[in-house]
Amino acid sequence: MLSAGIMIAPKLVMANGSKDVVGLQLYSLRDQLKGGDVKGVLAKVAKAGYKEVETFGYNKKDGFWGLDAIQFSNALKDNGLRTPSGHFEFDNFFATGNTDELHSYIDAAHITGMEYIIVPHLNGDFIKTVDDFKSIADKISTAAEICKKEGLKFGYHNHNFEWRQVDGTTFYDTILERTDPQLVKMEMDLYWVVRTGQDPIEIIKKHPGRFFAFHIKDMDKANHNINTEVGNGTIDFKAIMAYANLAGVKHFIVEQENYTNIDPYVSIAQSAAYCKNVLHV
Repeated sequence: MLSAGIMIAPKLVMANGSKDVVGLQLYSLRDQLKGGDVKGVLAKVAKAGYKEVETFGYNKKDGFWGLDAIQFSNALKDNGLRTPSGHFEFDNFFATGNTDELHSYIDAAHITGMEYIIVPHLNGDFIKTVDDFKSIADKISTAAEICKKEGLKFGYHNHNFEWRQVDGTTFYDTILERTDPQLVKMEMDLYWVVRTGQDPIEIIKKHPGRFFAFHIKDMDKANHNINTEVGNGTIDFKAIMAYANLAGVKHFIVEQENYTNIDPYVSIAQSAAYCKNVLHV
């Protein structure tokens, strides 16, 4: 398996469209972004070796941490960055069906050049029963149809709760089986898949072409509840990356939710270097 991962590495570069393009989910630097110097944070992200970023937390009132979509887009360009995807809140849409927020997300996506609008999580109260699973999956399809009409793509990012068994099925299985594979793509968070006890390779084999992105987040060896720099933990990324083409992955996005005795900017630089020099993404 290890040799297979090494052999397929050049193909990963081709699938991603260009060499050494690795992204960062900006949630990794949420505390730094709260400081208000968004442009300074983006400059440090670029210096750490990233070419892409994935956003989170946008709303029409506050924009991207105080910058409106045009200002944020210009800040990205000034640092040689692009944003292929963003995480947006959908709890209000799932609860009410109101699409006003979604249309504000679409406007921001167009301005910043995003391709994908992503559901990053949802309120657990929405998915207590199998009927709930189906209802939310149908609402995901509705949002995806709206995005398609606007020239955008739609995706779902997993955590661990999606695999809670209810009457012989799970919410994750329901999304994959009830939504159109061409309409709803998945962003596989490898850390959460592994931590939940699932096998990402088996999921990919069962649903080839369904995954537009990997979240590359490593699991600390001593404490599986926290993250560590990519390559320093327990997840066998080399084996998983051998299946990136089969999965349909075009974007490789580092995310780290917590840091132990290391400066966050040093941490993300180490992860970027491992992704490019060892995983060849």
